[in-house]
Formats: sequence, C-alpha cells, structure tokens
Amino acid sequence: MKRIIFFLTTIVFCSCNTTSVDYYIVRHAEKAIVDSTIKSSDVPLSEEGKKRAENLKTQLQDKDIKFIFSTNTIRTKATAEPLSKQTGIPIKIYDGSDTGFVGALKNLKGNVLVIGHSNTVDNVVNGLISKPVLNDLPETQFGDLFIVHKKGSNMSYETAHF
Repeated sequence: MKRIIFFLTTIVFCSCNTTSVDYYIVRHAEKAIVDSTIKSSDVPLSEEGKKRAENLKTQLQDKDIKFIFSTNTIRTKATAEPLSKQTGIPIKIYDGSDTGFVGALKNLKGNVLVIGHSNTVDNVVNGLISKPVLNDLPETQFGDLFIVHKKGSNMSYETAHF
C-alpha cells in the first residue's frame, strides 16, 4: 500500500511540475509586389498573403496562444493581426537579430506565436531546440508552420502548413 501511495504521489508531483509550452513559428505571409520605383523593403501583404494570415488565425484559434511576437515590419504584423484581433492578445515587437530573444521565449509560461522572416525563423526554431534543424527559408517559401513542443526540459519539433 505504501508503494502505491508513493507511486501516485510521485505521478501527481511530476505532472504538476512539468511545464508544457508550444511555440508556433512562421515566416510572414506573401508580400505584395510593389512598383520598382518604391525603395522600401517594408511592404504589405498581397491578397494571397492576407488569406494566408486568415488561415493562420483559423489554425491557431484553439491553441490557447498567450503571446504573439512579430518583427517590426508591415508584413509580419499583418500576418499576426487576424489572430491578435480575434484573441485580444497584443502583438509584441521583437528584434530578429536579438540573440537573447530565444532565451526570453524559453521562460514564458503559455503558448507562443512568433512571426519572422526567411532568415530569422530558423534561428528561433534552432535556438529553442538547441540544435540545427532548419536553414534560412527560400524567398519563395510561405505557409510553413514550425511547431516546437516543450514538455519539462524535453523539446520536440514538427512542421505543419497553414
């Protein structure tokens, strides 16, 4: 009987201390093609990109997202906006070159959406799981949803599409 009580107590104690967080990391949706006379690289989403941002919202609306992070560009914020508006979670701006950002993510309690760029998404995913699994994304690649699952100190990784 003592062994059963010890076993049950251990299970309850371990399950209470196991932190589970899902990180959803995406590249911004498709950007608009702008007139070649415009010198800015900070462009809005295309119509296809706006639809993809809505698809992202639909896919993540029941994932209990607590934090939304975006770089400070029109296209990344516009990719985050539908989910932010639906959930009321504000978009927090992060610097894609900040090496401390991934460490800060690891300390959050709650599921997270991070929207970046073709050359920053891999840094976030690789940093979260502490090993290289991704390289920079091709400029023409959109719609990949990289999911890092954290349970206690264990990390796992999968890819979906939105």
